[in-house]
Amino acid sequence: MSARPEQREDPVDAIVEQWATVRPDLDTAAMEVFGRIFRLSRAMGDRMEKAYASYGISRGEFDVLATLRRAGEPYTLSPRELSATLMLTTGGMTGRLDKLERAGLLRRSPDPHDRRGLQVTLTEKGLALIDEAVGSGLAAQTAALSGLDAEQAGQLAGLLRKLLTTTER
Repeated sequence: MSARPEQREDPVDAIVEQWATVRPDLDTAAMEVFGRIFRLSRAMGDRMEKAYASYGISRGEFDVLATLRRAGEPYTLSPRELSATLMLTTGGMTGRLDKLERAGLLRRSPDPHDRRGLQVTLTEKGLALIDEAVGSGLAAQTAALSGLDAEQAGQLAGLLRKLLTTTER
């Protein structure tokens, strides 16, 4: 799987070559895959952060708004449902909700079905913002895939899906 020195295209190739020199006994095939996944994740995280910053929100705040938006009308979930979906502690969720509520993007209200519970609902302002921000984020992601044709992007998505499902088992 490793590229020859004259074919070096990215920093992962250099790392793999260095390991081959000092530890030729190692099979670095997994490093070639996951090294690139980690680097892509970091690079795309930075791009997404920039895309959402123009809307005054972070990636984490985007995730909260997007989760509410995907829930469909009336764009309402409990804090517990949000925490579970986003894999956040309740403390981490509270901080995000506080900031988004201060910005007028969502509101918290008593749950009519549970006297001890709360509901979190997108406001009209939050709905308008998330609908714009998701388009901006998708544009950044689409631009990052521009080096692949549609078939290659589909193959990559399929391979990553398979890897993700087998890894999360």
